Amino acid sequence: MIEVHELTKDFDSFRAVDHINLSIPAGSVLALLGPNGAGKTTSVRMMTSILAPTSGRASIAGFDVVQQPEQVRAHVGVLTEQHGLYERMKALDYLDFFGRVYHLSAEQRRQRASSLMERFGLTFALDKRLGEYSKGMKQKLALVRAMLHDPPVLLLDEPTSAMDPQSARQVREAIVELQHDERTFLITTHNLTEAQSLADRIAIIRHGRIIANGSFAELARQFVGLPLMELHINGHVNGLTRDLSDMVEVQDSGHDWLRFRVADPRATNPALLRRVAGMGIEVVTLAPVSQTLEDIYLQVVKEDEAQEARHNGSHS
Repeated sequence: MIEVHELTKDFDSFRAVDHINLSIPAGSVLALLGPNGAGKTTSVRMMTSILAPTSGRASIAGFDVVQQPEQVRAHVGVLTEQHGLYERMKALDYLDFFGRVYHLSAEQRRQRASSLMERFGLTFALDKRLGEYSKGMKQKLALVRAMLHDPPVLLLDEPTSAMDPQSARQVREAIVELQHDERTFLITTHNLTEAQSLADRIAIIRHGRIIANGSFAELARQFVGLPLMELHINGHVNGLTRDLSDMVEVQDSGHDWLRFRVADPRATNPALLRRVAGMGIEVVTLAPVSQTLEDIYLQVVKEDEAQEARHNGSHS
């Protein structure tokens, strides 16, 4: 549904996006992560035919972003960082205006505006001027506008920014529901917990380059390593780290606990528990340590920084 091949954007001598490649099938969510200035917004602008690429190509729902910009805009809904809301207008008039831009009939405009405002808890504010909306309400209204013409593709820049927890949950639930209808999403966000819960695939961009791209499980294996387990015992670990070194890769330990990595927990953990019990040691708990997207993200950036330092050192 979204195909990006070697997409590049230069602003004079500055390269904002550097030969990125992405493939997002229908009904999936890709989270595009990266620090401010990494190239996320520029990439989204090229994918929505707002900004012409310097080189490379991209297509949305089968339409080329350079050759077929009108068809691209008809098939994509965009939530940008700057909403561009007309604050003197009332919400219903505002949505009706954009419904006309999308060539919706009067009945379609009324029905979709009403349904979407209800979904996001904004029905009470239909007759309010947008200048009276809170930041979170404005964010939700901008999302309603992006979804008004029922597009198969949604590109959302920080979709839950400035929202209270209840509103953010409404948006996440809406994304999941729409995904079941084969909607395709590209989300840029700094909320890594949200990205981990929503995304089928994760791409990390830094200095305009995609430095990691894959599912959470794939990235965890590549950048964080084998599954991490934590063992708590009734007593001091003493020489337990040494005694288990032939079975597992011990990473850390404390007074009564140790963490280790293991390739096959199903096969190794029962044997490890038998050995520990055979040593007369009481096991309190043995449980996996949750790997987070934050762990992966920080490791990916760390490795890219190290590679960049080595490259700069070799050319100095």
